[in-house]
Amino acid sequence: MAEDGPGSPAPQWAEESIPPMQIRVLGCSGSIAAGCRTTSYLIGADILVDAGTGVGDLTLEEMAAIDHILVSHSHLDHVLAIGLLADSVTRRRDAMQRPPVQVHALPETLDALRRHIFNGVIWPDFTRLPSAEHPVLTLHPFAVGDVLQLGGRPIEVLPAAHTVPAVGFAAFTNDGGAWVFTGDTGPNPALWARLAQLDVRMLVIETAFRDDELALARVSRHLCPALLNAELAGLTQATEVCITHVKPGELETVMAEIAQLQTPHHIRPLVSGQTLVLAERGAVADERRPG
Repeated sequence: MAEDGPGSPAPQWAEESIPPMQIRVLGCSGSIAAGCRTTSYLIGADILVDAGTGVGDLTLEEMAAIDHILVSHSHLDHVLAIGLLADSVTRRRDAMQRPPVQVHALPETLDALRRHIFNGVIWPDFTRLPSAEHPVLTLHPFAVGDVLQLGGRPIEVLPAAHTVPAVGFAAFTNDGGAWVFTGDTGPNPALWARLAQLDVRMLVIETAFRDDELALARVSRHLCPALLNAELAGLTQATEVCITHVKPGELETVMAEIAQLQTPHHIRPLVSGQTLVLAERGAVADERRPG
């Protein structure tokens, strides 16, 4: 499965083989409230990165077009829509004779899904429904450093440092530029060592807590603005940085604290419903916000 290890350069590919990079922000909040949806990003039409409550804003047709779900870790705000999506799309994908939706995650994360979600108590086992021979979901393990080829796009599995086994992801443009999603993570030297070898065009990084909650951020292995500042020092070039996973009601405070940081990076919050388009040759080409 692995095509490149953590210490290798950016993956190589034929430019014409990879579709343009477009990412829909379905959810980017650390919890739920009116207008706040938990983590989920849609790359193109067929690759879902995490499956938080934002998945519920997709139409049934959009859900049925998803072929791959990448899961950063097992926490509920990142996985709760996997089973609901499976239930919604079973009939349509069966009628279209589409293959199972592939769920990609660390072995520990897949085991958590089997034992705690798809156990017949919390939710039916859609890895055996509508039949064991033709399920709507299949589970596929990966490891940090693997480069997955999904829908013609290379996506590298990156290290994360969280309270459960966790990862981030780098999805690549035609010319090797990377959209990077850190996943939930505390301070993470291994991530910055790898990103120093990549052309990071956009970094989506969590900042779950305010600075006065530093102790809570440390114990829960999340970031606050002070920890974010130390982490961003690992970026070797000025980069578009997008903040995610802020708790409902805390965005204004967190972003005000981030605004005080001395950094060369352009830092801004993500908004659920916006679409990001990554340019080739070194820039963010376009961004469309909801409404």
